[in-house]
Amino acid sequence: MDQNYSTSFTVDQSPEEVFAAINNARGWWSEDLEGRTDELGEFKHHYRDIHRCTIEITELIPGKKVVWHVTDNYFNFVTDKSEWKDTDIVFEIAKKGDQTEVRFTHVGLVPTYECYSVCSDSWGTYINGSLRSLITEGKGHPNQSERIVNKHGLENS
Repeated sequence: MDQNYSTSFTVDQSPEEVFAAINNARGWWSEDLEGRTDELGEFKHHYRDIHRCTIEITELIPGKKVVWHVTDNYFNFVTDKSEWKDTDIVFEIAKKGDQTEVRFTHVGLVPTYECYSVCSDSWGTYINGSLRSLITEGKGHPNQSERIVNKHGLENS
């Protein structure tokens, strides 16, 4: 059985609009990104001393697919510091009738991971909430980490 974290939603916008929104990671994930998120190459994410990672964008197929490869990662709240490292974050875009389906899969983010509950909850919030509203309303809700971290009580650990 496929254990990777995955979630999907459909919107009325075109695959091209969805593709553009995904590549605007500052608009839905984090404003604290260094580097370009709309071309092949590397960018970095950090949230306080809690989470930082280096991501390489390895695939950009307009209107169809975006793949991010995590080359380096650090969480201050997990024992196994290799979690997320060498995993792939995949966005697949497909036409479903008059709508566009967005399927998000974090390949390698599995339930045995210590960070799984926090990370899956976090991705759920960012993908189904923030990314979706960036696509449908033109405005996302980046930097939700604060709320997610507090909900999981990680700030004091």
